Amino acid sequence: MNSRGDRIRKALIKELSDIIQHKVKDPRIKGIISVTDVELSPDNKYAKAYISIFAVDESKQDVMEAINDSTSFIRGEISRRITMRHTPEIKFELDESQEKARRINDLLDKISRGEL
Repeated sequence: MNSRGDRIRKALIKELSDIIQHKVKDPRIKGIISVTDVELSPDNKYAKAYISIFAVDESKQDVMEAINDSTSFIRGEISRRITMRHTPEIKFELDESQEKARRINDLLDKISRGEL
């Protein structure tokens, strides 16, 4: 990725995190939420944001629904904060890679202790 695209990606991660944590007023958004990564299309018209949620498993889907319901508000905030020719259409996806890594580490710990 070129340096401009990387700067935009990093700015999107920072601003999306701030907007979701502090500006979206939806009671379904609870727990610790972070934007782990953003993938941009080559023309910067589309962005896929990966969201990591540290909360009770049942509430993760509610949090994702709340974020998806707030997409137009979030996009408007992004357009005010980041100067771009086109504010990208944003798609949010749940990032469970950290949860999977934790489970793998737990399994490895059990194997090393002879519990499995």
